[in-house]
Amino acid sequence: VQLVESGGGSVQAGGSLRLSCKVSGYIANSYCIGWFRQAPGKEREGVATIDSDGAATYADSVKGRFTISKDNDKITLHLQMTNLKPEDTAMYYCAVPYQDLSATETLRVMSSGGDFGYYGQGTQVTVS
Repeated sequence: VQLVESGGGSVQAGGSLRLSCKVSGYIANSYCIGWFRQAPGKEREGVATIDSDGAATYADSVKGRFTISKDNDKITLHLQMTNLKPEDTAMYYCAVPYQDLSATETLRVMSSGGDFGYYGQGTQVTVS
């Protein structure tokens, strides 16, 4: 499985960005996929996940501001980020867990310190 993120950049507080992730390789249709972020010196934080039916789960820190979606072909994932805050500054990664987990559990393992799944090289988001 390979994941390639894009769309990051630098914006002022209150601005918006749309991240994308191209996924290649085999992923069972039932698997959740999502985004996590990591800022320098901080722990990894699961941001949003989406399940096979399109139902989304969000971290409390981004609820109401971020929207996760995926194209019908199921190989492109997006994260629409609005009303960005300086604390959103981080490297953002899209990821797929090694195991078939619920959206909530996927969000949890993304926030864990362990090796939980596949992810890309990340895309930097900087909010000033």
